[in-house]
Amino acid sequence: DYQYEPKLILAMVSPICYGVYDVMLGSRILGGEAISGGMPRIKYWINRILTFFQNLVFRRKLSEYHTGYRAFHKDVLKSIPFERNSNGFVFDNQILAQIIFRGYKIGEVSCPTRYSPEASSIGWEKGIQYAVGCMWTSVQFILEKCKLAHFSIFNVLE
Repeated sequence: DYQYEPKLILAMVSPICYGVYDVMLGSRILGGEAISGGMPRIKYWINRILTFFQNLVFRRKLSEYHTGYRAFHKDVLKSIPFERNSNGFVFDNQILAQIIFRGYKIGEVSCPTRYSPEASSIGWEKGIQYAVGCMWTSVQFILEKCKLAHFSIFNVLE
């Protein structure tokens, strides 16, 4: 959708190929230019609030969980029951929760982005559904980790 820089593919996959990380995320936040790159301020602040909350829940220090620019080691994808995830936008957040639940290593690379009419946009209604879905995924993660409930997205593949 022209939003993420394709020239960074090598930077995304090299740490995976060399066994440094299992998953790489292209962060719009790390470079400090998300808003100047055209990210709407409301989207930026909701991203920051959700990321802060999820860093507390997942006990990580990622700059963002909501990027669409990702690279995965094939073994990670083979071990994650992603077919049990939502068919909506929250799928992206669920798969990260599953990856963290299983203890895979996640790295980030700064990724400048471009927002234009050609770039995808989630819209208000789906954006609210996504934010609520991220919160619910986080609650499920906590309940699963504490063994207070079980959710199929965290079950081991048979």
